[in-house]
Amino acid sequence: MDTAEADRGSVSLAAVLSSIARQLQAEPGVEATLNAIVKAALDHIAGAERAGISLVTRGVIHTVAPTDDLVTEIDRLQYETNEGPCVDAIDQHDTFVTGDLAAEKRWPRFAPEAVGRGIRSMLSYRLFVTETTMGALNLYSSQPDAFDPSAMDEGQLFASHAAVALIGAQHEAQLEAAIESRDLIGMAKGILMHQHDVDPATAFRLLTEASQASNMKLRDIAAWLVAHRREI
Repeated sequence: MDTAEADRGSVSLAAVLSSIARQLQAEPGVEATLNAIVKAALDHIAGAERAGISLVTRGVIHTVAPTDDLVTEIDRLQYETNEGPCVDAIDQHDTFVTGDLAAEKRWPRFAPEAVGRGIRSMLSYRLFVTETTMGALNLYSSQPDAFDPSAMDEGQLFASHAAVALIGAQHEAQLEAAIESRDLIGMAKGILMHQHDVDPATAFRLLTEASQASNMKLRDIAAWLVAHRREI
């Protein structure tokens, strides 16, 4: 490839990534963002026939936004055997690619099971790592050696964009949950103030005492009180 062709390729890839970034930013909520990431992966990464995302939350790994049931099945095998590209991508914070899983020696328990279900190639990227969550973007193909170096490089750039969008969506969801909790607690305080003729500080103390006594979260106590305000 000459310099001009390389420049055109870089411009084209940059345009694709910019378009993907806009699409992901436009998706409302974490679930919609995850689905958009998977769809964009299939559309733009050569060789990918299926895709999904593995997330580890509070020590538990699970699959989200799979393109079909086979993705869920293949991922389940990785989690059960603690082997495979997505497990290693999460644990070792790297990119893992297979040539032909039928000849793969790194995952002696997982690889034959995947081949038996028609999967011959996989490509997994560490998607992001935060204090509470880890994840990987996983791509699957029925063909051996499906992912060439070009696809790997482009996929890495794509995964980086996807990580930013997903973390942003999570932060937004956390903010929305915090605002909702604040509003619920405010409504519950208002109910207690009105029904028991107490000031805001006393109403909040009543809520916290009820939370401690019932071993329920403050937000849940507030939500119950708002839902049953006509009964108390």
